Amino acid sequence: MKKLLTIFFAFCVASAIFAIGDQQRGGGNASSGLITVGVINNPPSESGYRTANDKDFKAVFTAANGYDASFAYSIVFEEQLVAFNQFVTNGVDYILLSAAATDGWDDAFRAAQRAGVKVFLFDRMVSAPSSLYEAAVVSDMAQEGKTAVNWLKDQRLGEYNVIHLQGVMGSDAQIGRTAALDAEFNSGAMKKVVQQTGNWSADEAKAIVQSVINAGTPFNVIYAENDDMAKGAVAALDAAGVTHGVGKDVVIMGFDCNKWALRELFAKNWNYDGQCSPFQASVVDGMIKGIQNGKAPAQKKIISEEKGFDARTITQADIDQYGLGE
Repeated sequence: MKKLLTIFFAFCVASAIFAIGDQQRGGGNASSGLITVGVINNPPSESGYRTANDKDFKAVFTAANGYDASFAYSIVFEEQLVAFNQFVTNGVDYILLSAAATDGWDDAFRAAQRAGVKVFLFDRMVSAPSSLYEAAVVSDMAQEGKTAVNWLKDQRLGEYNVIHLQGVMGSDAQIGRTAALDAEFNSGAMKKVVQQTGNWSADEAKAIVQSVINAGTPFNVIYAENDDMAKGAVAALDAAGVTHGVGKDVVIMGFDCNKWALRELFAKNWNYDGQCSPFQASVVDGMIKGIQNGKAPAQKKIISEEKGFDARTITQADIDQYGLGE
């Protein structure tokens, strides 16, 4: 079995390299005068947030704006690492990374530095020393979690029996959004009914919640670390005839502020949604253009301003201004 898993993993990595190679046109494109950039991101299909994030980067890093950009996608650290190393080998000028995992990047970043490839982080932080990358334009995932959990505590529920649907384990978003809730579990202020990764997937989240319903375990809060998992959780509740939203049996919490999710708040079917801004591309673009003109980034870390929305106070103007997608 171990041998089969090794062969399967090798096949996956090889497939990732092939897919990246198909998309790359860069490699120090000095003859065209374009800045070569390799962008490593999660797949757009992961969530509405990621679709908006990918669209933002593709709108900014264009030939018309002075770039020869290539894009690689994976939610698996090992596959992202393959993409990163391939971009270094290809000799791009810059690598822009939304890391699938916080740890394990140090050696790759050092290799990029030795090759003269500059690294920017976007969306998520990593644990590598800040000297190994140029700058980070990110969300404060830990603050997102604190804002959400503080909102939940302010609801003054008689008891807190929580189904916790986590994102991809080891990602900055998962770690940050989990930490504040874990503190409540550890203190005994809230009860952990189940804490399990749904891998950002509506289908996986639905299956987790359905299993809790089938077991007959009482719960009154679903804390989902993205909107898609909250959607899957609600589908399981609806199938079982369990009410949810303002004044109902189960409090529903999500993150990302997709427009369709904020409409669920507005209709009072959900209770809370935490904002996570996907718009970092123009900031990174400005930093790169500055470096090209001999000016280092003024800030090492730029944190997006974000808020949380309550179903009882959200307005149509909020949906129009902050909602992602359609």
